[in-house]
Amino acid sequence: MKLYYTPGACSLATHIALREAGLPFTLARVDLATHKLAEPENGSDDFYAISPRGYVPLLQLDNGSRHTEGVALLEYVADRVPERALLPAPGTPERMEAVGWLALVATELHKVFSPWLWHKETAASTREDCKAKLALRFAELDAHLARREYLMGDTFTVADAYCFTVVNWANMLGLPLGAYPSLQAYLARVAARPKVREALVAEGLAKD
Repeated sequence: MKLYYTPGACSLATHIALREAGLPFTLARVDLATHKLAEPENGSDDFYAISPRGYVPLLQLDNGSRHTEGVALLEYVADRVPERALLPAPGTPERMEAVGWLALVATELHKVFSPWLWHKETAASTREDCKAKLALRFAELDAHLARREYLMGDTFTVADAYCFTVVNWANMLGLPLGAYPSLQAYLARVAARPKVREALVAEGLAKD
């Protein structure tokens, strides 16, 4: 498999999941500002030629098919290696809970951060609304994680890979997390996992 990624973007969640799953894959770096590949393929560096939507993550399977949408990719990776317990078994209440966390991160965190807080032209009022919405969810996560190691309890799942990736954008954007000590401890706990650290180092987000 090949993962098309941009350092620190939401593709980091799929990157972490692949490493936690122990699946073989290669990386292809994409500059989202220019939609160019770091290393041209078939004589072209145009990422749009590979992904018409122009965003990451994009996962190319061994049969050559290409797939986007982070939540779908995370479920696919987890289901490839059920023995790693990166998601509970399909059809169980636990699976529904885990997918619920994936949906919450996607809709209540990811799409509040992005694109609004990443673009300088976003109106100040919109920025403040986004920060207020994030604060509500951060407080909810902080209370939840005060009693648990990970979102699902003692077991790390791909929902944690996604949550860690997106919540960590607060640090990149200079949004204070001091009011959420349990959430901060969670970020540090996830970052310390060996496979997560491997992903961070590979993307140049941490030193080896």
